[in-house]
Amino acid sequence: MTASTKALILPSSRVPAPSDAPPLRWGILGPGWIAERFVEALRTCTSQHISAVASRNSQRGTRFASDWKIPAVYNSYDDLVAAPDVDVVYIATPHTAHFEHATLALNAGKHVVVEKPLALDADQGRAIAELAQAKGLFAMEALWSAFLPKFDVIEQILADGVLGDIGTVLADHGEHFDTDHRIYDPALAGGPLLDLGTYTVYFAQRALGKPVSVTAVGQQANPELNGQISAILQSPTGAHAVVNTTILADTPSRGTLSGTAGMLCTDGVFYRPGDFTVSLRDGRTARFVDEISGYPAGLAFEAAEAARRITGGELESPCHTLNDAISTLHTLDEIRRQLGIEFRA
Repeated sequence: MTASTKALILPSSRVPAPSDAPPLRWGILGPGWIAERFVEALRTCTSQHISAVASRNSQRGTRFASDWKIPAVYNSYDDLVAAPDVDVVYIATPHTAHFEHATLALNAGKHVVVEKPLALDADQGRAIAELAQAKGLFAMEALWSAFLPKFDVIEQILADGVLGDIGTVLADHGEHFDTDHRIYDPALAGGPLLDLGTYTVYFAQRALGKPVSVTAVGQQANPELNGQISAILQSPTGAHAVVNTTILADTPSRGTLSGTAGMLCTDGVFYRPGDFTVSLRDGRTARFVDEISGYPAGLAFEAAEAARRITGGELESPCHTLNDAISTLHTLDEIRRQLGIEFRA
């Protein structure tokens, strides 16, 4: 059987079921939209326990605790991180508070899982990593893509050289937001870069590594806020990643990895659970059909990964290390520098 007629068989995911992860006691810092999806994922797909929630808005915290039957609710973040029945803190506060609250929890002796972005910039990210290391505590950025079965299969395809040498990565992530959405608030590090662009840069760097050069252009949403960014990231091999992110319009939000032997194209939004197709230049094709449906089930994998690593005495996840998160932030910092985007820490 020749190489061109041999069937193309994709690897299977090696990611264990979230329900198999050992249970830990979780505290939720910041009961917003993503925290609701996270708690729903833990309740429906894992054996994790939710011990407490904290909000500086007492009514919001009480309502969240009631809705999800969480036994303890705190009006102070300090009280939650000091609670003896909390093993790990999930930080879902606004981007501008991630560094402060990760530091607060680590200094209180708690492991942390921080919603993406890990911090506002690479310097803050490094400081979180150094503190976690010094305290002997687990820390992880909750970039859910990194822990999904879909991305484990993509990782194996890249490692096995199925696509050949990767020369081009394409990734876009665009969503139209009304101007009253918090993403339009400059005081909350609004704009597309951190909320949406983190995914595109992560996708590019997972395939090509940290870029040696970045070239970015931007479009304003209004005089105070960036609304769209396009960038070319050049890898050490000379390969290009072309990324786009915008809050001004909906885009296909697909991802493509193109190499000398073939390409991988996602059917839908690249960073979420979903199907993809591998098409090789010799005519062979294969499809990955995802069994995960998106929110909230997709969020269960990051929680399960953290629970396994913490129980095993590890300080980070090899699926998405702190250096991985910091490297993404470093690229985002360079895009910000070129476009003159400033965040109010």
